[in-house]
Amino acid sequence: MGRESLIYSFVARGTAVLAEYAEFGGKFTGIALQCLQKLPPSTDHFTFTCDGHTFSYLVDSGFTYCIVAVESIGRQILMAFLERIKDEFTNRYGGGKVATAVAHSLNREFGPKLKEQMQYCADHPEEISKLAKLTAQISEVKGVMMEYIEKVLDRGQEVELLLDKTENLRSQAQDFRQQATRMRRKMWLQNIKIKRIVLGIVVALILIIVLSIICGGFRCGGK
Repeated sequence: MGRESLIYSFVARGTAVLAEYAEFGGKFTGIALQCLQKLPPSTDHFTFTCDGHTFSYLVDSGFTYCIVAVESIGRQILMAFLERIKDEFTNRYGGGKVATAVAHSLNREFGPKLKEQMQYCADHPEEISKLAKLTAQISEVKGVMMEYIEKVLDRGQEVELLLDKTENLRSQAQDFRQQATRMRRKMWLQNIKIKRIVLGIVVALILIIVLSIICGGFRCGGK
């Protein structure tokens, strides 16, 4: 893959191009700037094709990174270039003068970096592809791990809810046992009282019968 496969790139804040580099001139620069005017401000990747060229953009934190390449180049090369430029630009200017920099004021400082990354990505397509695949695998593993962690957390929440329900049932069972114990004690006391009453009535009846017999015997003896 020749270096001419990546032909133009820039970094912009909003619609103001702060730094750019072109391998050679052409109307693709005007098309790239026209597309920049129409990009939404949301963080995302955008890709367009026109006149045999691919225009790829990465919008992040108010800055736009662009690469123009021949249409036949692989998407992985373009995405790798944009990510590398974003990281290098952020590390170099994060929180610095770029917030107020005027158009093309960083050409001398950052233009050579654009050229350097364009040449590197064009000259090392196999390495870029391997890195892209590795990044994709890492993202996939990370996604699987996050899904597993979410499931574990969900299960933990379910277990916690189950433990709460179990504790409530245990508390209710304990209350029921206490109420049952109090009820049995109350019934036992009532049974004792009833037995005592019945016993008193029986004793009273026996006394009445005995007294009646004794009194009747005295009456008979007196006559």
